[in-house]
Amino acid sequence: MNRRQMLTRTAVAAATLGLASWPAAFAADTKKKRRVLFFTKSSGFEHSAIKRNGGQPSFAEQVLAELGPKHNLEFTFSKDGSLFSKKYLAPFDAFFFYTTGTLTEEGTDKNPPMTPEGKQAFLDAIHGGKGFIGSHSATDTFHTQPDPQDKSARYQHNGERSDPYLKMIGAEFIKHGPQQVARMTAVDAKFPGFAKHAAGFELNEEWYSLKEFQPNLHVLLVQETAGMKGSEYQRGSYPATWARMHGQGRVFYTSMGHREDVWTNPLFQEILFGGIHWAVRNVDADVTPNLEQAAPKHGELPPPSSAPAPAKKEKKAKK
Repeated sequence: MNRRQMLTRTAVAAATLGLASWPAAFAADTKKKRRVLFFTKSSGFEHSAIKRNGGQPSFAEQVLAELGPKHNLEFTFSKDGSLFSKKYLAPFDAFFFYTTGTLTEEGTDKNPPMTPEGKQAFLDAIHGGKGFIGSHSATDTFHTQPDPQDKSARYQHNGERSDPYLKMIGAEFIKHGPQQVARMTAVDAKFPGFAKHAAGFELNEEWYSLKEFQPNLHVLLVQETAGMKGSEYQRGSYPATWARMHGQGRVFYTSMGHREDVWTNPLFQEILFGGIHWAVRNVDADVTPNLEQAAPKHGELPPPSSAPAPAKKEKKAKK
């Protein structure tokens, strides 16, 4: 066992201490065990939290494997998009994505991609009533393809051109700035997992700047941008965690999850598992759309470049 694996196991074990009684708040004694597919194919950038080294489970997989039984949840871990079909997806109660890029392409991690039919079967399953959970780069997946000559396209609204996947998850990643401590304002303390965090919180994380918010979002956490470093956050505050209905399916997303120490943070685990339990229908919640009330400036976009404007040359005074 190498040093990284030892540190991972120690961190995961420490994170689960004292949590044995916590899942009771989410009906962990539900007679039916819920099955969740944790899918982590990276056709784009592969995050360290989901990277497998030497055939060992990734950091996030180890955390979920430890906590799953405490919540009466059975996680299946996969990076193989070729498995996606109506038959393969049928036994799962929900799908948990931590992905990047166009998943119908082999891409960075070289794992088998989805077929177009597999992608459609997945979207149909959610629309028909399956649950969906997304963390961090799940919004950095199936980007709307811009004009390659337009370098500022990511800072523009796509509207109806947005990929059906992005419409399902509820928003699209733009860019992120430096990792930093930033403040989250809690909007709905009654949603599962939020009771302890009604006052909001500060956390060191890699924060995503997002756009294309679906109008029926039930916003749970708002990214407060005042004082944040980076041009990506030169905009009004915007949603960072939410729930929404997609047809008959329940969709939960949080932008958190980049850092390993976030995965072992009880705050993140409470919010995440609250969302999972809602998505798999162990608990109910009021998800009335509140986008305009919770984040009225959500439509603002950051400036296209962090580069300072060139200095104007001073005109020489005429003699």
